[in-house]
Amino acid sequence: MKNILISGGSIAGLALAHWLPRYGFSVTVVERAPAPRPGGHAVDLRGVAREVAERMGIMPRILSARVDERGLAYVDENGRRQASMPVDLFGGEGAVAEIEILRGDLTDILYGTAQQGVEYLFDDSVTSITDSGDDVLVSFEHAAPRRFDLVIGADGLHSNVRRLAFGPEEQFVNHLGAYTAYFSIPVDGLTLGHWFLLHSSPGGRLSAIRPDGLNSAKAMFSFTATDLVYDRRDAAQQQQILRERFADVGWHTPYLLAAMSHAPDFFFDTISQVRMERWSRGRVALLGDAGYCGSPLSGNGTAMALVGAYVLAGELAASRGEHVAAFARYEEVLRPYVTECQKLPPGGVGGFLPKSRMAIRMRNVSVRAMTSRPLRGLMAKAAQKADSITLADYAHIPAVRP
Repeated sequence: MKNILISGGSIAGLALAHWLPRYGFSVTVVERAPAPRPGGHAVDLRGVAREVAERMGIMPRILSARVDERGLAYVDENGRRQASMPVDLFGGEGAVAEIEILRGDLTDILYGTAQQGVEYLFDDSVTSITDSGDDVLVSFEHAAPRRFDLVIGADGLHSNVRRLAFGPEEQFVNHLGAYTAYFSIPVDGLTLGHWFLLHSSPGGRLSAIRPDGLNSAKAMFSFTATDLVYDRRDAAQQQQILRERFADVGWHTPYLLAAMSHAPDFFFDTISQVRMERWSRGRVALLGDAGYCGSPLSGNGTAMALVGAYVLAGELAASRGEHVAAFARYEEVLRPYVTECQKLPPGGVGGFLPKSRMAIRMRNVSVRAMTSRPLRGLMAKAAQKADSITLADYAHIPAVRP
């Protein structure tokens, strides 16, 4: 029986851990966190990712856990709406999708379905990878070294497996010139009306509040910068950067800054994409954000994770575990889909984070134009890039045996 190590216990890694044992593979998942990560911002299920969820048998649980979000609206400093996009505007595939679910809730669902035939090593991580050609010797921070037939890096934008097997992060991560942060806040009388509210201010800054339940929401800050120096492990330093950047911003921003230091799930990172010529090297391959992060601007990260896991597992089964052929087919099938999903929206970072009052007004005018009846059909077609793949049916493939 082929023994496969998956590094990363989030959406991509858990989805792969769901599929592989069904094809007869033995799976070990190593995750740095002490348990499946709770909380997190809302993620969406788009296009063929819904079909993957149906084939996994998890769609009913996703629908029961989804966030009640009606759409996205840009507001001025007094909270007055300047432009909005209802959730059903582009067939449920617009800036806010028809199916939105908290990352932690989706992780819980996937973890629940990826149990049989899966071993978990929580609170641990990979420290070295030695590919002999016949197998892969992996060392861990805590567990004893072990040999695996294959290693899959599903460990995110700052992938440890990618660094160890492919090279330094700087070779593959393309910083788009902006940063983002999000964290949970109590609603405390805020009137959101189930809408994702965003407030732009000059200097390429954005404050936002996104509903995630009856009594809580997610705050979000994003801003443009290219040469920011900070410690990725120092949340206090990152929060001070945000206080300085947003000190003069109105709307609910002072409330968000005050609540920030009490948040249990503060997150801060660059807005970046991962671009790689190949997603595999020898017996090591990458999945999801580790190999093809699209960035929050292009979205589709959850879709690419679920679809990528489905295709990778299916091709490994179809090739009877012969990784060279499987990895080649995985890239051949998935690459055109990823290329579409990674495309940035019109205006890129500048459209998301306009730098002047005039640019903010023009962005609002543009959003209103996109949502007007003459352009609505055209925009709906452009928004459906997450459908740009036809899923193969791997269900007929017999399980791989020793």
